[in-house]
Amino acid sequence: MGIPITEVAEVIRSKNSGPYELTMDIIFKDFDSYEKVKQKDIINKKLISSLYQIPEEDIISIINFDPAKAIKITIKRPLVAGAIGESDVYGAQQHAPLLTIEV
Repeated sequence: MGIPITEVAEVIRSKNSGPYELTMDIIFKDFDSYEKVKQKDIINKKLISSLYQIPEEDIISIINFDPAKAIKITIKRPLVAGAIGESDVYGAQQHAPLLTIEV
């Protein structure tokens, strides 16, 4: 059993990335924690697919950005921003599933 990602991440957020995409960022507190998570490939398509209940094909990218000790995840939006039934046009509330990750 691992430790909650919230113990090693300084920032976990989501945001709108245009009308058709959402982006989530995990920014780590230190380079050591970031490197361990990156090397173990904990944040991968299988995990994101499971957390967001989406097919892996809807995951556009998972990028490790070393200079910022961050991992950026971009997925297709389930509904176009502003569409009828869409409840978070800014995408600012979509990071919650990431809070459950254990590393």
